[in-house]
Amino acid sequence: MDMQLVLACLGIMGKGMLGIFTVILVIWALVALLNRITGKRDR
Repeated sequence: MDMQLVLACLGIMGKGMLGIFTVILVIWALVALLNRITGKRDR
């Protein structure tokens, strides 16, 4: 097995997982912001 190829593939997979994690965090932040803006108001 070619270790150089395995390391290159791990780098690509790491970047992909980091991208997915970033998108999940952005969506979570937007949902939290929208809940704060449009939340129930006690009157």
